[in-house]
Amino acid sequence: MKILVCISHVPDTTSKINFTDGDTKFDSSGVQFVINPNDEFGLTRAMWFKEKQGADVTVVNVGGPETEPTLRKALAIGADNAIRVNTEAKDGYQVAKQLANVVKEGGYDLVIAGRESIDYNGGMVPGMLAGLIDANFVTNCISLEVDGTKATAMREIDGGKETVSTSLPLVIGGQKGLVEESDLRIPNMRGIMMARKKPLEVKEPIDAGTETASVKFEKPAAKGAVKLIDPDNVEELVNLLHNEAKVI
Repeated sequence: MKILVCISHVPDTTSKINFTDGDTKFDSSGVQFVINPNDEFGLTRAMWFKEKQGADVTVVNVGGPETEPTLRKALAIGADNAIRVNTEAKDGYQVAKQLANVVKEGGYDLVIAGRESIDYNGGMVPGMLAGLIDANFVTNCISLEVDGTKATAMREIDGGKETVSTSLPLVIGGQKGLVEESDLRIPNMRGIMMARKKPLEVKEPIDAGTETASVKFEKPAAKGAVKLIDPDNVEELVNLLHNEAKVI
């Protein structure tokens, strides 16, 4: 089984975010980038298929040379090969088109993507990719088993969980539950050394236009001042909630 794991290169959640050019461009200076958490769950599941079923695992990213350390980390975790599509990721449709070309050329049976990336949270790429390559699709996926060409997946739905049976080729949008956080792997020294020797192919992009554009960014409003009330002074607390906060 050939597995392609889509890897997004995203800012660490602890990074301080700023914008430039009148809040129209993201300022990446000083920002630490990591593997998108939803993608990391998918990569860890792919490692399970590699170890238990002998699957071949390739990771792919759409982005410039600055994303290669993230791909190298995925190789250090255990992926066999890496592909970087040499173009800036501009919107979900453009990224899905580039990934679809990679899938068609590589003949992958299973494509594992995160249900969304934590930078723009569009949640569009896995579904559009499945449509472009005419593959089955399961999103919000929290469990996946593959037996031959048959797959059984569980996904979160409103109010519960749903188990579905489908067949390969398959695209999934994974999330926490596909594996648990305790199952995530930290590259060891041997993995890091081996990753340097594993192939990282740079592919030139196909012609793919964009359908959306970011016009302007705005930070959330700063948190207001906090008043601390003595825990024994219930009367003052009630008075402030009623007359100042006006919530009761």
